[in-house]
Amino acid sequence: MSVPQTNLAWATLLDVHPPERGRRRLHDRLAHALRAAIREGRLVEGAAVPPSRTLAEELGCSRWVVTEAYAQLKAEGYLSARTGSATRVSWTPDTAPPLPRARPAPPRPPIRYDLAPGLPDLRAFPRRRWAEAVRTVTGSAVHYDLGLPDPSGHAVLRTTLAQYLRRSRSADAAAASVAVCAGITDGLARLCRTLRAEGIADVAVEDPGWPRLRDAARSAGLRVHPVPVDHDGLRVDDLAQIPARAVVVGAAHQFPTGTVLSPARRARLVRWARDVDGFLIEDDYDAEFRYDRPPIAVMQGMDPSRVFLLGSVSKTLSPALGLGWLVAPAAMSSALRAANPVAAAPPVLDQLALAAFIDRGWYDAHLRAARRRFRARRDLLVRTLGAQVPEGRVAGTAAGLHILLHLPDGTDTRAAVRAGAASGLRLADLDDYRVKRSAGNALVLGYGNISDTEISAAVTLLREALRPPR
Repeated sequence: MSVPQTNLAWATLLDVHPPERGRRRLHDRLAHALRAAIREGRLVEGAAVPPSRTLAEELGCSRWVVTEAYAQLKAEGYLSARTGSATRVSWTPDTAPPLPRARPAPPRPPIRYDLAPGLPDLRAFPRRRWAEAVRTVTGSAVHYDLGLPDPSGHAVLRTTLAQYLRRSRSADAAAASVAVCAGITDGLARLCRTLRAEGIADVAVEDPGWPRLRDAARSAGLRVHPVPVDHDGLRVDDLAQIPARAVVVGAAHQFPTGTVLSPARRARLVRWARDVDGFLIEDDYDAEFRYDRPPIAVMQGMDPSRVFLLGSVSKTLSPALGLGWLVAPAAMSSALRAANPVAAAPPVLDQLALAAFIDRGWYDAHLRAARRRFRARRDLLVRTLGAQVPEGRVAGTAAGLHILLHLPDGTDTRAAVRAGAASGLRLADLDDYRVKRSAGNALVLGYGNISDTEISAAVTLLREALRPPR
């Protein structure tokens, strides 16, 4: 856009440059320049802009260019005009002083070694086979697979999961009783909303336990009652002291204590559910990983009419997939849908990919390899702890992806967690999973997301973190 040399006031203010090939049109560039001048405070509220004819002559363009630019800015609220009056700026930027910023926290050193629980071996995610499953189902999905998804999950995955759970976990599952969800926490939130709609207002949870499960129950409007866990699992007799008619339990491998619910307590817990006309919610989060014997069968098979079963691939494949399932008693299936009218299943293509991954035997192969790897890694961690932290006592069943390290009385585990973080080691205090802090001294050490070669260095940092400050 050429600019006359006789008067450069508005041209300089707007800083409108000659056009470049392929760039925006003249009136768009003029509107952009005016908008920027207003936003930056160079044109203040109430200031008059030149008549369209005057500005067109000054900028050496047609009057139409100016009127189009003015019209655009009027529509956006930057300019206003009245009949018989000049066009004026009608907006001003906020000139109030910015809110004071909080002093930034000192930077933390990057985490080099991760001994906190919660993650599988993300390095071993079966990328090639998962990508092949995704490519296969993307190419073979029929057109109606790409429509609105069934909130309960795709029929193909529900059928595949029912078969898998019957075969591998001895569950009493049918496709109609399986619902696909985004993970165990999502599944529990759905179940708790269902229980609330059925008139159950109180739920018992294990203490210590995974905090997000307690949060999910509370978010559904239930009152949460912690029940202690001992070496035989949940203390079933304590349920008589609270008004709960539902309980969340990790029967095969409790988190974080690593205990297994004893056979006697399994039977008593099922009888309790019948006596109070209530339900058991079985958290089967990592039961596929048992190293001293085959995995314990789910409790759901003992009474499918009283037990909800929750599972996911978060500990076996990756939490990033966001794929889980819940198996509901047949009589509760319609209530589950009614209590969760806006629940959404994970993306259909991801569901179909998981079904293909299981049907082709890749999931079983992945689990077999993962069991060998985690068993060897657990043994290595226990040996290394015995050598470098001999005052510690390892507890927990040979299963899952974590162990419990009990430490001598007086050990400040919270200070050890802070010291570990300062040196690049992530740790977890057992008390972080309790409803109320206790006098116990233990760390929950995960070995899923650390390589074998890193264990010695990580335990060395752990030993240093446990030393009292001088």
